[in-house]
Amino acid sequence: MKSGLNKIALSLFLLAAVFLLNAQNTSFRSGPIKAKFVSNTPAEISFISPTGFGDETRGFKQLVSDNLLLVGNIKDDDGLRLVLVNNQKIEFADDCLFNVTLSLKPGENEIVFYILDKEDVETKKTFFVETPSVNNDLISHEGDFYALLIGVNDYEDPEISDLDKPIEDAKMLGEVLRNKYTFEGKNISYLENPTRSDLVNALDKLSQDLGPEDNLLIFYAGHGFWDADKKTGYWIPANGRNNSTADWFRNTTLTDQLRSINTKHTLLVADACFSGSIFKSRSVSIAEDEIAIKKLYELPSRKAMTSGTLTLVPDESEFMKYLVKRLDENTETYLPAADLFGSFRRAVINNSDLVPQYGTIQKAGDEGGDFIFILKE
Repeated sequence: MKSGLNKIALSLFLLAAVFLLNAQNTSFRSGPIKAKFVSNTPAEISFISPTGFGDETRGFKQLVSDNLLLVGNIKDDDGLRLVLVNNQKIEFADDCLFNVTLSLKPGENEIVFYILDKEDVETKKTFFVETPSVNNDLISHEGDFYALLIGVNDYEDPEISDLDKPIEDAKMLGEVLRNKYTFEGKNISYLENPTRSDLVNALDKLSQDLGPEDNLLIFYAGHGFWDADKKTGYWIPANGRNNSTADWFRNTTLTDQLRSINTKHTLLVADACFSGSIFKSRSVSIAEDEIAIKKLYELPSRKAMTSGTLTLVPDESEFMKYLVKRLDENTETYLPAADLFGSFRRAVINNSDLVPQYGTIQKAGDEGGDFIFILKE
């Protein structure tokens, strides 16, 4: 009996010791036990730029640019693990500030945010952006685009100096027209070191082959001459003689030929000495909106773009360098020739002694329109 009581007493003592020990340990805690709260609520996106982006109304106002820069904040109580925008991973700062640049296509664009927080809660939000659709009917051109590219390097008369660049420049221009614009390779013709009869035959063929809906670009690089007494300008073909104009190609002959080529638009680009003598007027003012472009295309035009006025021009052409550069860099679907000229004229003036000119060809059938370069789709 006594032995049983001892066992009970020992058990009670041990229970008391355990209780006191637990109580002692509890008194030394630095604070309450922390419980983590998991919100499991969707992330919230707010946009700083563009202003008004993300409004509840479907269809954000149309954007003119092909690129969209989004800047904003993402709020999630559980912290962010991953953010994708149109499957593109984006980086975000500690304050959850983000910025991302997206490429847009014409028409409606869907922008999808996928957000995964640190508790693996997913949020998916979709926004819509509209950019102006490319209106392929803005300019309805039933005809084709043709180019006759003329370069004269080598002259038969030893008294006329040969040139190094004209043929190379013609080929360089042809490449950018074929690769970027609506000029098919079969419609681009080259004349290398032509005689006067070669020039006449080529222009005669164009007058026979081209129709009233077609568009024609003629490029000439080579020697030119201005007779101040007769007030007549000339191109000098490969067989031209220094002491005789018999085989030279007069501006008046060129004007007659251009008038006989019944195209919608003809643009002459001349990189030659005294090429500015072709003009009736030296400049035109062109509006850039779509309505103006359509009107410009509807009205027939006979325009010229030249490397200078009544001056000498160098063999190494800054005019051609910047002309081709601007054509190659252009991203506008419809590029009026006057706008093209305006985009590089100042660069030529700043880097050479030339003052390029753009205007209407005298008595060739111009009705106030303009040649329009159209990018390939």
